[in-house]
Amino acid sequence: MNVSVLGCGRWGSFLAWYQATVLCNSVILWGESGRKSFEQLKNEGKNEYVTLDPSITLTDDLSLAVTSADIIIISISSQALRSFLPKVTRFDLTGKIFVLCMKGIEEGTGKRLTEVAAECGIDPQSTAVWVGPGHIQAFVKGIPNCMLIDSANPDLTKYLADSFKSNLIRFYYGNDLIGTEVGAAAKNVLGIVAGVLDGCGYSSLKGPLMSRGAFEVASLIKAMGGNFNSAYGLAHLGDYETTLFSEYSNNRRYGELMSQGVRFTKLAEGVMTAKAMKELGEKYSIELPITNAVYEACFLSHAFEGGDGKEQCMQIILKLFERQTKTQFYDK
Repeated sequence: MNVSVLGCGRWGSFLAWYQATVLCNSVILWGESGRKSFEQLKNEGKNEYVTLDPSITLTDDLSLAVTSADIIIISISSQALRSFLPKVTRFDLTGKIFVLCMKGIEEGTGKRLTEVAAECGIDPQSTAVWVGPGHIQAFVKGIPNCMLIDSANPDLTKYLADSFKSNLIRFYYGNDLIGTEVGAAAKNVLGIVAGVLDGCGYSSLKGPLMSRGAFEVASLIKAMGGNFNSAYGLAHLGDYETTLFSEYSNNRRYGELMSQGVRFTKLAEGVMTAKAMKELGEKYSIELPITNAVYEACFLSHAFEGGDGKEQCMQIILKLFERQTKTQFYDK
């Protein structure tokens, strides 16, 4: 099949590699001319994660990428999706399938990414999300993992999962788009907390973080109309190892450096997702203490302003211990 990947950063370049090298599809990889990620691939044919297969067409021509594809995979910053999609929808999209390979919730609106796509003119019945655990550094070494495809269209979910599966990635069919999208986005928020705990020397608190974090996210999913149990699936809990523990996790690294008063320069989607989730918690009257702690650390503390990052972060974390005692499972 003809596949175009829009976005040639870390994940986008891997997706093109996977589609061409593992699945042997015809692949176009699009990026913006002048951007560091595109220019590096153009000049060197590789980045720090993958070496592009010679069969991959690298281009900055969006018209070529969109019009030539049967399946269009989008892998850009989640907060940039709304501003980017009008550049795509000016082309004829008849019969084209869209797969969103980003994890986030739009700040300011609280919209899931498929909702953003629909509002920009992408047919929800032709849109899916691809989420779940896995790091490029492991995949390119042949280390397998399991991932998830979900959509408002069950037939599309099955088609894509069956088409994209391989001995490297085992796909499961998702059946709760709300839970899948919210869970996938929220795990990045918990990744920041995990990094703070590592940086402060409190890694033993990751156990409570996983337990309470999953329950917090499950409660939000339920309030939004999704399945409470989705938080315990591949999109969220199943992604904890790669997000809360792995050295390759950008979100964990963001939190770890924040505790040292250093700003992480690569994309950490959990930062803006924490802001969006805080707004959703207020909208649905759901207690999100861990999310709110991340929001405070990222947006209200002085960790990046020459102060003691560790002290700032620990003060915020310890506030969680001062909360009123309650049963661990309560109905909200």
